[in-house]
Amino acid sequence: MTTMATKSIKLSEETYRKLVEIAGKLQAELKKPVSIEDAIKYLMKRKISDLAGSWEVSDEEVREIKELLRKGWEAWKRSA
Repeated sequence: MTTMATKSIKLSEETYRKLVEIAGKLQAELKKPVSIEDAIKYLMKRKISDLAGSWEVSDEEVREIKELLRKGWEAWKRSA
């Protein structure tokens, strides 16, 4: 039998609630019980590309982001 060392960590209430929310979503997806540790392991395995398309933005926010990027590139070009 293998014994697993355990560690205690401090989390804010907000972080704990978010982990519980993620564990709940993962449990619904996998259709099996999911612990907080399972949720953390799941998050640690994710790559930035896994998040593609997960950010919900309005058309106005997209226009604003594009405008800010355009202005940033123009400023960068002038300084080069």
